[in-house]
Amino acid sequence: MDEPVVGPSPSQEISFLSPESLSTLDDYSKNPRFIQLQEELRGVLFARASGENALTDDAPDPSGEAAEDDTSQPEPKHGFDFGRVSIPKMKLIHYLKNWIVECAPYLDKFDGARHFATHVPVMAARSPALLYAVLAFSARQTERRTKSTQTYDSIELYQESIRLLAPGMRAHDANMLVTACILAVMELMSGSPRNWRRHIEGCATLFDLFHVNGFSGGVLQAVFWCYARMEVCGAIISGGAESTVLALQSWVPAAPGALAAEADEDLFVRSAFARSSLENSDMHANWAVYLCAKACDLLYRSTRATERREPGQQDSSPFAVQWRALWGDLEFWFQSRPDSSLPTLVSEDSGQTFPTILYAHWPAISSNQVYHATCLIMLDMRPRDEAVPSPEGSAAWHARRVCGISLTNPHRASLINAIQPLYLAGRLLTHTAEHIAVGRLFKMIEETTGWGALWRLRDLEIIWGYMPGEILAAMG
Repeated sequence: MDEPVVGPSPSQEISFLSPESLSTLDDYSKNPRFIQLQEELRGVLFARASGENALTDDAPDPSGEAAEDDTSQPEPKHGFDFGRVSIPKMKLIHYLKNWIVECAPYLDKFDGARHFATHVPVMAARSPALLYAVLAFSARQTERRTKSTQTYDSIELYQESIRLLAPGMRAHDANMLVTACILAVMELMSGSPRNWRRHIEGCATLFDLFHVNGFSGGVLQAVFWCYARMEVCGAIISGGAESTVLALQSWVPAAPGALAAEADEDLFVRSAFARSSLENSDMHANWAVYLCAKACDLLYRSTRATERREPGQQDSSPFAVQWRALWGDLEFWFQSRPDSSLPTLVSEDSGQTFPTILYAHWPAISSNQVYHATCLIMLDMRPRDEAVPSPEGSAAWHARRVCGISLTNPHRASLINAIQPLYLAGRLLTHTAEHIAVGRLFKMIEETTGWGALWRLRDLEIIWGYMPGEILAAMG
């Protein structure tokens, strides 16, 4: 094994280190029209949230059925309404196929019903704004994956979706929630992760306004958890400087009969998710995302209390008590995993850089990796006197499993979800062979999915003590 590389400790590195331009394949995020359209989209979404030109006494059906059966917009006479842009129809059909085959699985990673792949295209046939959001996302993913820098069909499609979004908002069309979420994911794929809050703030206002949460059911529930994963990625990127945009109490239904602010929300959430996990391993995976969001929120509140000398919010109990309760929730999650979330194969031979951990079920890949990443966040802020038995108390143990899961399971949707966990784990790696292995993972994620990942490798190179690009060069 190579000699360890000396660098800053994980606890020292909490600030965002990435350069201003984070797109490694093109300068799309700097495109003036793309920047202008982002502001237009924010204006449309916040106008709806503020009640401008909107109905305020009605809300989308929380079951999601209203979105799928919505008839507020007339159905095109000849199926999909492809005639609104200058892009050739055959190219648009290709983008639609690419959505079903390649893009929708990115968003359906925890959803066995595959709402984005099976329901959203049907909804898009009746909702032009949603159709052009789907096409814009697919076009942008194609441009990223093929490293296209000549023409950007995605900008024209993105523009058309935004133009059609405002009437849908005024009509209280539930499809617009789905549209806004897809456009937000597209922005995150295309722009600077530093601005992650600006990409999802509009969505957050709509979820809050329409009272859609992680238990709403149907397509709206699927959209919520897609949004929630963006929240968690952004909170990790902030390194404790920011919490989630949508308050965590809005992620779950209010506890029955809970009239006081001091109601035991944690106990309700645990029992609600535990009941769901027995019936649906997808919800068990969503639970891991929720626990990670809670860990990020605890880090944020702890940072505010210690560095800014401001009181924490919501929970006034001592930090050690909050930490211990959340760690207990993580242990409960790990111990209550359904069979489909357990590894099919685990191999930890001494000659391996990272362990081999194979999963047969897609949600199991990311949910277990998110669990280990959450443990890394928690262990990094563990109270001094809090003892945690091995191996769960070893940050290095969790870090090696984060990396091993991605190396063993090349499911593309899970690889996209792995970018931030790999960064958290990478901060603890000390040997050149491990650094190169993680570098290869980031490069593979970017080249096969179109999702920007190498910017996180640049951050790790700083932590590891390398010159920019040195790991990429060592990979050959």
